[in-house]
Amino acid sequence: MGIEIERKFLIDRDKIDTLENGYQIKQGYIQTVDLSTVRVRIRDKEAFLTIKGKSEGASRLEFEYSIPLQDANDMLNNLCHTSFIDKTRYLVKHEGHVWEVDIFEGANKGLVVAEVELESENETFLLPNWVTKEVTDDIRYFNSNLIENPYLTW
Repeated sequence: MGIEIERKFLIDRDKIDTLENGYQIKQGYIQTVDLSTVRVRIRDKEAFLTIKGKSEGASRLEFEYSIPLQDANDMLNNLCHTSFIDKTRYLVKHEGHVWEVDIFEGANKGLVVAEVELESENETFLLPNWVTKEVTDDIRYFNSNLIENPYLTW
């Protein structure tokens, strides 16, 4: 069983260095009846199916499996909500952690968030100077919610 512990932040794009070596992500969500999520993701030419449990603080169960690219495309087109998340992800190293900086496109254009995965909820870490506000507990910033309530409609 995997447990994901991550915190999410808004950032000031003017304070971050040039972002390099980003990769494209397209993802959709299969409807569930509880607070779990089932995500289909294509990252460049790789595909994954991820099942996440209900968030409890910054933690939740997470199971991720590699799947054939064609299966992912079929799931996105036939099983997922009608809209998708499109973003470019950049990995930024800072003080012993790797931050995932996501720049959204489409209906979420203009949204830029950074996430850091931790070993425990109590782990201390240094915030980069480009972090502005923590949004870990703000459900508006969950990718699964951005499908139904895109950033451009706020």
